Amino acid sequence: MARLRKGIAYRNLERPYTRVSKFREKSFIRATPRVNIIKFTMGDPNGKFEYRLDLVSKDSIQVRHNALEASRLTVNRHLEKKLGKKGYHFKLRVYPFHILRENPIAAGAGADRVSKGMKQSFGKPIGSAAQISAGQSIMFVDVNKADIPVAKTALERAIKKLPCKCTIKISEIKA
Repeated sequence: MARLRKGIAYRNLERPYTRVSKFREKSFIRATPRVNIIKFTMGDPNGKFEYRLDLVSKDSIQVRHNALEASRLTVNRHLEKKLGKKGYHFKLRVYPFHILRENPIAAGAGADRVSKGMKQSFGKPIGSAAQISAGQSIMFVDVNKADIPVAKTALERAIKKLPCKCTIKISEIKA
């Protein structure tokens, strides 16, 4: 199995695929790879919380689904350990709709007989990414006032898993 390429290869924003062909079957990407994100809402969604901490992106960037899942796991594990299952509400706000493609070019001995080079180089789907604009909230955590430092620590850990610069914005929830 091929290794996963580095995230920097897919970090820049791409225009989504919008080809219109005279052949109907070539007008869309046939197979979409499954998204590795298991859950988007965690904790207690019906709880009454006082404060919301948003993780806001400073850059316009593409984030692959595996980076989003890694940051989600980190945040949820920390919050669940410190606050319990009912002490917070955590939600991932972006969905990886953009399909990433790769043109596999064979390398090594005899590769000239296998590879077609750049002829028909549309590529095969290898993963998906969320397109995030600057100032957009990636995820948020709702907690009470006493638990703000715990939630802030969890979001700081998530920043290390994401390929962009982020800030944490704290706001009071108006009931």
